[in-house]
Amino acid sequence: QVQLAESGGGLVQAGGSLRLSCAVSGRTFNSYVLGWFRQAPGKEREFVAVISWSGRSTDYADSVKGRFTISRDNGKNTVYLQMNSLKPEDTAVYYCAATFEILTTNLDEYNYWGQGTQVTVSS
Repeated sequence: QVQLAESGGGLVQAGGSLRLSCAVSGRTFNSYVLGWFRQAPGKEREFVAVISWSGRSTDYADSVKGRFTISRDNGKNTVYLQMNSLKPEDTAVYYCAATFEILTTNLDEYNYWGQGTQVTVSS
């Protein structure tokens, strides 16, 4: 069984930064592709960023490219999302997720999910 636990959310002013962390428990952490998704009130959950098991490949939603950076530390079984230049439209619950599939942005292909952490960006 794989368990994921997000942390690092909070309230920040527009233009500010936050770093989200997701601790992953379970075997073979470095075999998982890990992704970040978000869900704003009244909207569907959407892809934010994904990182390969090695950390050498990443992909981002167009809305966050150049502002967000995904990384992972396989020694600490943790994936991070550094969020800079935050905008009010980034306000959402942020979820990390794991899959054994190849690098994918499709949330339906993720098998394991965390409980989410709230990020609120004030204008």
